[in-house]
Amino acid sequence: MDGVSTRHDAPGRVGRTVRVTGPLLEAEGVPDVAMGEILHVGADRISAEVVAVDGTRATMQAYEYTGGLRVGAPAAGSGQPLTGLFGPGLLGAAFDGLMRPLTSAPIWLRPDRPESVAGADGGRRWRFVPTVRAGDGVSEGDVLGTVPHSGAVEHRVIVPAGASGTVDWIADDCEVGALDAVARIGVAGVGDREVRLSERWPMRRPRPFRERQADPVPLHTGQRVLDLFFPVPRGAAAAVTGGFGTGKTMLLQQIAKWCDADVIVYVGCGERGNEMADVLDDLGRLTDARSGGRLVERTVVVANTSNMPMMARELSIYTGISIAEYYRDMGYQAVVIADSTSRWAEALREFANRRGDLPAEEGFPADLASQLAAFYERAGRVTTLGGHDASVTVIGAVSPPGGDMSEPVTTITQRFVRAMWMLDRDLAYARHYPAVHWSGSFARDTDGLARWQTVHGDPEWAARRATALAILAEADRLSSLAEVIGVGSLPGRERMVVLGGRLLRESVLAQNALHPNDATCSDAKGAALLDLVLGVIDACHAAIDRGATATAVERLDFGPVIRAAQDVGTDQAGAVAEIRDRMVAQLGELP
Repeated sequence: MDGVSTRHDAPGRVGRTVRVTGPLLEAEGVPDVAMGEILHVGADRISAEVVAVDGTRATMQAYEYTGGLRVGAPAAGSGQPLTGLFGPGLLGAAFDGLMRPLTSAPIWLRPDRPESVAGADGGRRWRFVPTVRAGDGVSEGDVLGTVPHSGAVEHRVIVPAGASGTVDWIADDCEVGALDAVARIGVAGVGDREVRLSERWPMRRPRPFRERQADPVPLHTGQRVLDLFFPVPRGAAAAVTGGFGTGKTMLLQQIAKWCDADVIVYVGCGERGNEMADVLDDLGRLTDARSGGRLVERTVVVANTSNMPMMARELSIYTGISIAEYYRDMGYQAVVIADSTSRWAEALREFANRRGDLPAEEGFPADLASQLAAFYERAGRVTTLGGHDASVTVIGAVSPPGGDMSEPVTTITQRFVRAMWMLDRDLAYARHYPAVHWSGSFARDTDGLARWQTVHGDPEWAARRATALAILAEADRLSSLAEVIGVGSLPGRERMVVLGGRLLRESVLAQNALHPNDATCSDAKGAALLDLVLGVIDACHAAIDRGATATAVERLDFGPVIRAAQDVGTDQAGAVAEIRDRMVAQLGELP
């Protein structure tokens, strides 16, 4: 039973392959072939999508390795677009871009292995619990029933779009297969509409919703530098950019582990296989604070690593966003982590070059901006068809070659995302993690999020953030000057600014992913840590104004400030305030 496209070809719609150039295939003689249709090519029935039609000739991009495929191989039309099968069994599993399970796959993958959601072709059955009765009126997006399981995310079977009407039949509390019907809805003017436990949906078509919501609500990532300085709202798009070795994958894994989303979809697009293995291992070992189970139980991994066919990378991005929209429509907050969109763009470039398309900047296709926009615009916080407040947040990694931030993927991505987190090589080499640099990063929704923070009890959020960023910028300027003339040559107040910048970097911005108290940080603790450092900086300036020497201030032990993040538990913001009071008192005793 298939996941991405049906394995049952349309009768009589078989042509022959006339060209094989890597992932680029051409076929002649497939009747009524359509753009976006999936064809099955050769003895292994390689899945290929039609990207151009010229008369009776169809140009396709193959999602499998084409070695051994030759001219004359049959190309059978399926009559279906690129379609995924969505249902119970996605959470906790790993799939490739064609939604074929990897967790149960053999070591050596074959092109003709089954395409399915977990259990769809293996005979697994699921308990369906109805929540409506026959005769009830339902609208699109309403919950018909649930599939209980031990994880934190309840699987909900909802009324599909366009199926509002009366429930003619609903399955009892019983065991059903992934492809079995669980309800039948009478739709006025249309007739009966059957609802199955799992549903198919075209990958490249966004799922419908009622309306977008404009008021931003923050996505808590657990990383202080992001939550305090460069926050991203739920339903927005963000990008992590940085050269090799700056910690992009580590930061994305930390967000996947600790953000307050209900469902995580982690897309490994062209990354190394050992990194994806580490992701799966970590998610399987970590305990989910919400349910007490394993974090992997609310995570879906889509893996197309660097040793897999290149064009499958292009598909894996759409697979991941479609899975996230599927859970969004159930009423959940979903986060898509795409690591990395640069590898995706490289696949687009290779295929465009093979087709002979006119290259744009650095050989990328001319429609690169449109394709990136089409991906990021599927993020959004919406009111679903069922009336739920739900969202899909997209966080993509950009890996510019040689750390060149002026290359096309980076510059185009900046136009479409609401937050950019730029990783700095010098910070990474200094073992400052996350290596997010405060001068190159930005967040476009801080005004709206500041209003949200004010309504929810933190009216000083915006002022605190602005003050800290100003100190960091001034400290950077003075540090460059101090490298020439020496710190001791600076006036006392300027030396306090340099000291304040160091305290902010070491106490607030840096975070130890391996420490139990510092791997994640609550909003309250983050605000308390920032208040601690800002209070100490103000006390340092006050001491200088009273006549204390800068040297006397610098000789004080600021260890309690620097260690506060690791010495204090995640929910112990009050203990941070006590450290601030003690340090301010010590500074107040200076002459």
